[in-house]
Amino acid sequence: MAGPTTRARASWVADRVTALPELWALVALHLGLIGAWRLMLVCKAARVGAKDFLKTLPGLFVCGGDIFLGGKAVEQVWRLDLATLRWQVMPALAEVRSDHACCAVRNGLVVIGGCASEGGVMVTVEMLAEGGGVFTGQPPLTCDGIAGAVAIVTDESDSAAGQVHLLGGYGADDESVSTVYLVDLATGVCTPQPNLLHERCQFAAARLPDGRIVCAGGRIEDVTWGLDFTDTTLSSVEVCEPPASGAVDAAWTWREFPAMSVARAGCRGCVLSDGRFVVLGGEDAGNATLSSCEALVVGHDEHWEALPSMQVARSHFACAAVAECIVVAGGVGCSPNGRAPLGSTEVFDGVLGRWLRLPCDLPYSGGLCYMGSALL
Repeated sequence: MAGPTTRARASWVADRVTALPELWALVALHLGLIGAWRLMLVCKAARVGAKDFLKTLPGLFVCGGDIFLGGKAVEQVWRLDLATLRWQVMPALAEVRSDHACCAVRNGLVVIGGCASEGGVMVTVEMLAEGGGVFTGQPPLTCDGIAGAVAIVTDESDSAAGQVHLLGGYGADDESVSTVYLVDLATGVCTPQPNLLHERCQFAAARLPDGRIVCAGGRIEDVTWGLDFTDTTLSSVEVCEPPASGAVDAAWTWREFPAMSVARAGCRGCVLSDGRFVVLGGEDAGNATLSSCEALVVGHDEHWEALPSMQVARSHFACAAVAECIVVAGGVGCSPNGRAPLGSTEVFDGVLGRWLRLPCDLPYSGGLCYMGSALL
């Protein structure tokens, strides 16, 4: 019979267990992004384990954008490595563009439409395939050129290059639209889907864990006879839902959801691991830049709840949710001289419920806005 465990033996076991990087990697998994960074200060094994976890995370891609608020679109692409908090240079876009749609499809980065430096609205599509060294042009959209739209990847495996839903936006006449297209990236064919309930551009959208697509905020832009321009900032929210149980070959339909607490255009949205849809920043009806954030709780009692505000008010920025956190970068902010591009980066710690400034500003001395972003 083995004797009782001695204090020395218990200490030896504890030392052995806490020296295992694999154990610390599991701890980091449960603590999320910020918690993993903190673990690297504990001990050597914790640092190794936390780094192993961080290396499994996708990076934040930022592509294209504007460095002068409508004055100059760029083609540069950067990736924020979440293990090192350093921006890495990636292959440049084939065409300069801003205010474009962007999403990750089959481990590749897809960029759709947007505005060129000279102001034209684009129909072109390009893709950086997994392991690819350059962006390659895809067949152009068969629908009209579009900017200020949102692309949501479609979960399917039958198409040759993948498919995305292209929602809303504005066309060459600067008027916002309510159109929704299913875009086949191999052919550029745009198949019309049920329209949004509201015209909207420069809004927040995401796919919920149950497959539904939710859209929030944005603006309605209207040009009358090419002379008078008006815009309306939206607080409305809508969701695209499947047909009722038992319906055969029925189309998905859009349904009104509870409105946000404030109208927001140029806002960004993402889905947290608990299923909440978060909308961040933007510009209100008076064009004031916002730092406030709110989360839509979905289920039987759909409602919005306030989240802590970002440290910096911003709109038209890069945004992504990863490992219990939200990372935001760049955008349009306020300065003593008025609106200006931002270069700062910050992160929301979903575990502790607070925002932290990150020591990794965008690699543009004057900041960047209207860029595309995706996790990859």
